[in-house]
Amino acid sequence: MNKLTKLVLLLFIVGNAVAQPGQGSHWTPDGNGYYTIKGGQIVLFDLTSQKESVAITKLALTPNGEANSLKIKDYAFSKNQSKALIFTNSQRVWRYETKGDYWVLDTKNNKLTQLGKDLPEASLMFAKFSPDGKKVAYVSERNVYVEDLATSTVKKLTSTDGQPRLINGTFDWAYEEEFSCLDGFRWSPDSKHIGYWQIDANTIRNFLMINTTDSIYAYTIPVEYPKVGEAPSACRVGVVNIDDAKTTWMNVPGNSQQHYIPRMEWLTDGSGFILQQLNRKQNSSKLFYTNAKTGAANAFYSETDDAWVDIRANWDSGNGWHWIEKGEKFLWVTEKDGWRHIYCVTKDGKNEKLVTKGNYDVIDPLAIDEENGYVYFTASPENATEKYLYRTKINGKGTAELLTPRIQEGTHGYQISPNGKFAYHNFSNYYTAPMKEWVDLPSHSALDADEGIALKFDISKKASSNVEFFQVTTEDGTTMDGWMAKPDNFDPAKKYPTVFYVYTEPAGQTVVNRFGTGRNGLYIGDMAKDGYIYVSVEGRGAPAPKGREWRKSIYKKIGIINIRDQAMAAKKMMETYSFIDSERIAVHGWSGGGSTTLNLLFQYPEIYQTGIAVAAVANQLSYDNIYQERYMGVPPEDLEGFVQGSPITHAKNLEGNLLYIHGTGDDNVHYQNAEMLVNELIKHNKQFQFMPYPNRSHGIYEGEGTRRHLNTLFTKFLKDNCPPGAK
Repeated sequence: MNKLTKLVLLLFIVGNAVAQPGQGSHWTPDGNGYYTIKGGQIVLFDLTSQKESVAITKLALTPNGEANSLKIKDYAFSKNQSKALIFTNSQRVWRYETKGDYWVLDTKNNKLTQLGKDLPEASLMFAKFSPDGKKVAYVSERNVYVEDLATSTVKKLTSTDGQPRLINGTFDWAYEEEFSCLDGFRWSPDSKHIGYWQIDANTIRNFLMINTTDSIYAYTIPVEYPKVGEAPSACRVGVVNIDDAKTTWMNVPGNSQQHYIPRMEWLTDGSGFILQQLNRKQNSSKLFYTNAKTGAANAFYSETDDAWVDIRANWDSGNGWHWIEKGEKFLWVTEKDGWRHIYCVTKDGKNEKLVTKGNYDVIDPLAIDEENGYVYFTASPENATEKYLYRTKINGKGTAELLTPRIQEGTHGYQISPNGKFAYHNFSNYYTAPMKEWVDLPSHSALDADEGIALKFDISKKASSNVEFFQVTTEDGTTMDGWMAKPDNFDPAKKYPTVFYVYTEPAGQTVVNRFGTGRNGLYIGDMAKDGYIYVSVEGRGAPAPKGREWRKSIYKKIGIINIRDQAMAAKKMMETYSFIDSERIAVHGWSGGGSTTLNLLFQYPEIYQTGIAVAAVANQLSYDNIYQERYMGVPPEDLEGFVQGSPITHAKNLEGNLLYIHGTGDDNVHYQNAEMLVNELIKHNKQFQFMPYPNRSHGIYEGEGTRRHLNTLFTKFLKDNCPPGAK
């Protein structure tokens, strides 16, 4: 149920030691410039001089005897910039293109060498230079390898011991999907060891998807997928010696199947790791120091939450901590005081100081300017639908300083240089298409004034937009943010059909002031021209920056509290706005939004007459354990909430018009949800329209004509059952 739509933004990786899938641009070591892919070659842009130069030509990227140069998916430079690691021929693994081929280019003599030539084609994952630049480590077929660049000697460092479900150096489906864990190994600072995760999925049952169209005889596709109530994959962390390939396992306390280890990295002195451990319910987090030689593990910092400990706020390292003062302290993000804040914690974990003070949430921790004593982050204390850049003193003195120009209302994103002097800034709002610029920090002035956002931003467009943001307070006393896109030639004396767009779960927001708000990507044509009101409201449980209580009030109540909030908001809006036609109310959503659509149609049939649900979780017990147990508890103890919050429980109440859509090849929200729901609707003689898409995944985009067909289906059903136009 993670993100319905994942926006891929330009991402910069500090350190340039690893060529990860799908990045494209990387900072120079000094932070005064960046490398990027342009015209099939790698160019360097110097931010201080505003000049561009070619760093690696297409010719240098052309293997001997080949007519064409390598198609670059991503790249990285060794620490001394003498070698470049090129990722190409990428292949998809679940969500992302994380495996492919890797080549190393010697930038001094332009010698281009393929890595792992004796391993299966396009099987290498997460290749990384060692800190000394002499070796590259990578994963292939669930094992970690190291290759000596001088001799091209390849050494296998781990073993699956004949167990195909033993995973070294990367992760299983659930860790990737729910913890964003992909790359599962780390070089030691001295280049002599590698720390890595080992996931034992041998006890995880296969969920069998079935392909009935690509051959005369159908065949199954197994996915190691831990359902709600099933024990997770066992997880442990080890240190392997590069010379003898022997592993020392870290003795982290606790049952390895009842705990998760979502974050790990080497300590700056190379003596061992700092790692984070979560219990099965994810309401207890502990940080450990481990000794790489002995495997000893000592807990030094912990926190608990009555709901769940949110670990999604990470620094550029991908971890929850950021070291300062030469490793004597680290910055840590927690909600322990009711708001998501940054704390400064001493290395021993015994003392901590609040850095970001005030009744507001840190949305994204971004960067540290330790030389000048500042931490940069995004927040929006006054409006939970927006996002701006702030900075404050690391020592916790003073108040947060807004750096984004206040007139540029909306959503701002930043990638800040390692030296804290520059930032790539992108911006949009509901009446402004995405804009970008390079800015100087902390002044936030455009490096090229003629291309700056300040010069191009036109606030006068706001008046001509058909979108407006509003708040609605329900009869339960809950005040919710929302947006409304009104029809063209709107006449408040008339009544219009109203379509609600929903998600409502902890994995995403729908009410955000950004470009695209008020537009329906599934609708063929223009909803405003056709005479629809299009609306979204954001209830409790959504990850809006409105404090811990707002976000975590949904604990053990998915499918209950979020559904009531939506229904009561719709009810209040119909009482408030006479132009909403209460007899033409529709709702639609995808994934978690599909579940919400079903629940609204089933639980509040007096409000919603039409619903279009895509890839919905009809039965919460069918979804993966990491996500669902985080927010709902662990059965059988917490079984009641799973049942009461599942649409299938309420399917007997269907009165309106339902279109249900699901891909049969969905490895995320399994197609079994559709057939379970269909069976229940049949049982109660409920008539509905159903559209399965053969072998399509959660995004339903594979195959010629798929999205055109889906959009046509969506549009026709909506028009037939919730007719457009004013009355």
